[in-house]
Amino acid sequence: MSFDPAVFRHQVKGILDDHAGAFGVPDDRHTILRRQIESGDDIHSRRTFPGHVTTSAFILDRAGRRILLIHHRSLGRWLQPGGHYEPPDDLAGSALREAMEETGLHGLVLDPWHEASLVPIDIDSHRIPARPERDEPEHWHHDMRYVVRALESDVIRPDLREVHAAEWRNLRDLESIAPQALRNMRKLGLVRL
Repeated sequence: MSFDPAVFRHQVKGILDDHAGAFGVPDDRHTILRRQIESGDDIHSRRTFPGHVTTSAFILDRAGRRILLIHHRSLGRWLQPGGHYEPPDDLAGSALREAMEETGLHGLVLDPWHEASLVPIDIDSHRIPARPERDEPEHWHHDMRYVVRALESDVIRPDLREVHAAEWRNLRDLESIAPQALRNMRKLGLVRL
């Protein structure tokens, strides 16, 4: 399957517009990403600065009461699993792949809301510190975030090269990690607090 960066930029712009419509997000919330799209930047490549696309997954239990978080090795924080987008994956598929790789869980599925809407639950642009050892300046991750459901009582087997640990946590922990995503999940009735 061939990959066309211009088509990808067009898809991401459409997703930004649809997400803004679904959740009432002002255009200026994603100014840097929109500017990069307009400039023709290769936002699919992790070597594109000032930013590039990443994907992540909010893994919920069946009841929508708990979330599976990973303790990120390089950032030293509890976060949702995620990573750099890799062409030619679709964005939701990329988030699902990252979730499986980092947690070792295989019984994961995309929440049906995404399949119906084709919209991420949240799109967050955040700064990443410089990493001179990787020749990476401070830059932006434009993170496309999806809700994933754990349908099996699979044993968590985190990839210890990437993460320190993975564990089921109280959904309220998401308030300090991704408050907008949690608000959007509540609005749609995807979680129970």
